[in-house]
Amino acid sequence: MDDVERVEAAMVAVRRRQSRRALARLHDDVQGALYDVLDAVEAGSAVTVSSLAQALGVDQPRASRLVAAAVAEGLVRRQADQADGRRSVLVLTAAGREAAERAHRTRQAVFRSAMDGWTDAECAEFARLLTRFVQALPG
Repeated sequence: MDDVERVEAAMVAVRRRQSRRALARLHDDVQGALYDVLDAVEAGSAVTVSSLAQALGVDQPRASRLVAAAVAEGLVRRQADQADGRRSVLVLTAAGREAAERAHRTRQAVFRSAMDGWTDAECAEFARLLTRFVQALPG
């Protein structure tokens, strides 16, 4: 198996684990799909339902339902866009920021455990190469 085939196999394994929401199941306090909303709102600027749909790869009705659930859970709120008062942007509430921080800590603990026994240099090189790889992917 060449290097590209090994990368493909590893990425397929990652996708399968993510599609089963293995990391999301580590959280009891927030429904798994809502973590996707928190991640997208936290990472973006001026996130709207439309841009959220695009970021999550879902259709507009699904994004609307996810946003409604996140609002109902008190994780995000709609805020008038200062540049265009006709549209709303999504922002994390204090509870949303706390949930996102818990998610970061939990995911980082899982990743740290997976890299247990790696040298600092190996961890740094993996982080550098993975970041470079992800940045080069389309979409």
